[in-house]
Amino acid sequence: MDSGSLASMLPFLAMILVLYFFMIRPQMQRQKKEKAFQAEIKKGAKVITASGIHGKIVEINATDNTITLETGAGKIKFERSAISMELSKKYLAPAKK
Repeated sequence: MDSGSLASMLPFLAMILVLYFFMIRPQMQRQKKEKAFQAEIKKGAKVITASGIHGKIVEINATDNTITLETGAGKIKFERSAISMELSKKYLAPAKK
């Protein structure tokens, strides 16, 4: 390789690095946090599903990886992966300045 071909590849390599640090890496960190949250949810926690349903966890079934939520419409069974966030964490987080 001569220096001309290396110099022409430099912008392409820089673009790949920028793509990794601004898109791929943050998404991987977000997925890791979400997986850890879903593993640590407990009975009695108020949560929000990915589809926006608010409810309280009344049962966790480890064998088929589902949870039962008590909502205003009654009890609904969801996959554990459908839980998006804990309600108390969303509303009790300190305000950003």
